[in-house]
Amino acid sequence: QVQLIESGGGLVQAGGSLRLSCVSSGSSFSIYTMRWYRQAPGKQREFVATITSGGGTYYADSVKGRFTISRDNAKNTVYLQMNSLRPEDTAVYYCNIGRIGDTWADYWGQGTQVTVSS
Repeated sequence: QVQLIESGGGLVQAGGSLRLSCVSSGSSFSIYTMRWYRQAPGKQREFVATITSGGGTYYADSVKGRFTISRDNAKNTVYLQMNSLRPEDTAVYYCNIGRIGDTWADYWGQGTQVTVSS
């Protein structure tokens, strides 16, 4: 069973920055497709960003140009650099493994809270 542990959340003022980290216990991290999702109070969980095993990235329109997803395979870690934060970015952010190689997967972390004050 693969475990994911997120960290880096907190309280920040609008316009500020945070960097989230997600460490995986899996031994094949380099072939994982990693994703970040978020869930705001009273709303459904939504996709934020993804990075493939080859380093390809894709972002939700709401975060494009402000957030950057990256990975360090040597550390089994995926990051989400969040800049120019807005109050509407307030949510619990979750790390997800969407694929292992060519195989669909669905592993989730416990989430980390991000609160952006106006």
